[in-house]
Amino acid sequence: METLKIWEIQPGEKNVFQQNIWTIKDDIRQILSLTSRNLDYKEVSGKLISQLKTYLLDSKQSGFILWVSGWIDSALVSTLCALTWEKTIVMDLPIHQRQDEVSRASEHMDWLQQNFSNVERYSIDLTETFETFKKALPEISDETLRYMAYVNTRSRLRAVSLYAIGNEKNALVVGTGNKVEDYGIWFFTKYWDGAVDISPIGNLYKSEVYEMARFLWVNESILQARPTDGLHPDGATDEDQIGATYDELEWAMEKHDEFIGIITSNGLFWNDENATKNFLNTFSWREKEVMNIYLSRHFANRHKMQMPKIFEI
Repeated sequence: METLKIWEIQPGEKNVFQQNIWTIKDDIRQILSLTSRNLDYKEVSGKLISQLKTYLLDSKQSGFILWVSGWIDSALVSTLCALTWEKTIVMDLPIHQRQDEVSRASEHMDWLQQNFSNVERYSIDLTETFETFKKALPEISDETLRYMAYVNTRSRLRAVSLYAIGNEKNALVVGTGNKVEDYGIWFFTKYWDGAVDISPIGNLYKSEVYEMARFLWVNESILQARPTDGLHPDGATDEDQIGATYDELEWAMEKHDEFIGIITSNGLFWNDENATKNFLNTFSWREKEVMNIYLSRHFANRHKMQMPKIFEI
């Protein structure tokens, strides 16, 4: 596929962009797919494993702990941790979980223990704990008003559980977020996915997570499963919730980062109205739609990565 050169600043103009799009066939997923960085997955996995071992040594802790969800990110991260041959604790923490999700997580943890003698495994069903917590809240006439509060509570209960066992075992809580979710659209629950000690795959795009997982022989059932947070009873996938595919989001993140780099070098700011308008006008209908999805989530969710505001006295 030809390189997609979307826009460029004209000589002598600080915020005018020129559209220069070649006609590309195939579907929109191909059009908006990220140009491969051609990573050497043997080399990159080796670097990540080495950094995990170094960080663990420097931290004076005894191992790693993480939740295995049954999806690709946690499968890859748990495999990388296991490959350090340091103590790796994997946990199954279901809360009203679908059986296929529990089965995939169990299958992956079985595989880890069959191949790595350093892997410990625990299962804590938090469903009853969650229901007890719900009963402790003030009564409300319409429970649907608390839908997202309950969704996020389920996530945060997992963080509490990981840190409880992690403290007992002197283990680092390991994050499983990838580049798009953790630093692009911040698609995670505050004080859950972000409440971790280290983030080994935070520099990998979702597509690269899949490629590295294939390289490390992660279970085929996980490779085939559509990513989801497992928090919605209708089984909505991540892409259903976001409104764009991960391929599209990777494309948008790369183009937006490029845009920010150019306007910054020209003395402008990300919220310069003319620059942003001209940037968006360079895209076709679906490209513009995806970029707007990316930008809306990028700016609405950035508070998740900021330290709490400290007021002056």
